[in-house]
Amino acid sequence: MSTPWTTRVRVRSFELDALGHVNQAVYHQYGEIARVEGFAAAGCDWQSLTASGASPVLLGSTIAYRRELRAGDAVDITCELKFGSGKTFDCRSVMTKLDGTVSAELTCVLGVMDLTARKLVADPRAAMESCGLDLSVLNG
Repeated sequence: MSTPWTTRVRVRSFELDALGHVNQAVYHQYGEIARVEGFAAAGCDWQSLTASGASPVLLGSTIAYRRELRAGDAVDITCELKFGSGKTFDCRSVMTKLDGTVSAELTCVLGVMDLTARKLVADPRAAMESCGLDLSVLNG
C-alpha cells in the first residue's frame, strides 16, 4: 500500500484553547492547509481553477478527535481525494503526530462551483484534472 501525500504543521501557542490544546476550529484550518498545499503539489491550485471560471467549495466537514495536540507538537496531515460519479467528492485528511499517534481524522465533502452559473459542475474530477490535478500525487 502506498503512502498518501502529506504536509507538516507545527502547533503554535495562539492556536490553543483554555485547556491548553488545539482549539477545535484550528483543526479545520489545518485541513485547509493540507487541501491547498496538496492541490498545488498535485499540479492544480485555487488560482488556476478560479481563472478557468471554477472554484472548489467546501460543502461539509466532519472531524473525529483522537488525541490532543499541544503547543510545539508537529503533525503530519494527509490529503486524499475520492471522486465518485456525482457533483461532489471527498477529501480525507489524517492528522498524525510524529510519534505515529493519530490526533484527528477530517473528512470533507467538496464540489467545484461554476463561478458564473453559481452551481456545482457536473464532473468535478474533470474540472480539477483540466487545471492540472494529478490524483496519483495525493493518493500515493
